[in-house]
Amino acid sequence: MVKVSAIITAAGKNSRMRKDQENLNIPLQNKLTLPLNSNKYSETIIETTINNVLSISNIDQCIIVLGHYSDEIIPHINKIKDPRIKIVKNNPIDVGLSVSLLNGLKNTDSDIVLCVTGDQPTVTTTTFKNILDYILNSNNPEKTISILRRRKTGILDTAEGLGMPFAASRLSLIDYLDGENDNLNPILRRIFADGFEFYGVEEIDSIELININHYDEYKSIL
Repeated sequence: MVKVSAIITAAGKNSRMRKDQENLNIPLQNKLTLPLNSNKYSETIIETTINNVLSISNIDQCIIVLGHYSDEIIPHINKIKDPRIKIVKNNPIDVGLSVSLLNGLKNTDSDIVLCVTGDQPTVTTTTFKNILDYILNSNNPEKTISILRRRKTGILDTAEGLGMPFAASRLSLIDYLDGENDNLNPILRRIFADGFEFYGVEEIDSIELININHYDEYKSIL
């Protein structure tokens, strides 16, 4: 039986959100710990992201990779009582996203991994499941990347502008991330150039495509 894990990266510097908070003269707070207080959301950003992932029935393990501000983030993770959660800390902490992702991959033995960033609380469980379903039903999962679309849906002709969330073969991904210390898109472009099939999964709601990097983006999802 195919084993599936989720890797949630939550190790960033929070620099853009912090700069916005300073400019707005509001209390400094890591974006992952900001509350989502509305009829739809009643948790913090990181809690909602984790819970949406854990609601996928075939997730065997959830690796959460921490780095900067880990002391602020861990109490919110600890509110979620689920034995599938495993926390991994970057050492050193000042590394690129590729290193965070690799650290997560090396702490699981799953066949397929769903790779998510901690600031994606708007991505629904259904969309995560749709991303996983495509690769799990693929004839060649070792050479397939199933990803939340940014432009086109279906089989893609470019990896430009793509990022997380996506699903891939764990071992195939390790081959590309090992020895890298970079952002994700250059690595995805190289994977695409090597002949992997990229499949863009359509979102359930347009709000799922919002990246929460700035304070106005956070306010827009409330």
